[in-house]
Amino acid sequence: MAPENFSNNSDAEKGKLQSYLKYSGLAFQMLVVLGLAAYGGMKLDAYLGNKNPWFTIFFMVLGVVGSVYKIIISVMKP
Repeated sequence: MAPENFSNNSDAEKGKLQSYLKYSGLAFQMLVVLGLAAYGGMKLDAYLGNKNPWFTIFFMVLGVVGSVYKIIISVMKP
């Protein structure tokens, strides 16, 4: 009876670890997307000589919307 209990605990811990890795990976992915969006927007604004950072703002908003969409799709999967 003890080996079965150990097996169930191991499966539960494995599931928790997989969930942790999945969601921490999503957080890291969101940070990378937002960082690249900010960098690209700033470079484009500097290249075009914009007084206001319109491309930076646009790319950041696009990155947030895309990241939130990706998180929602990921959470909805079983």
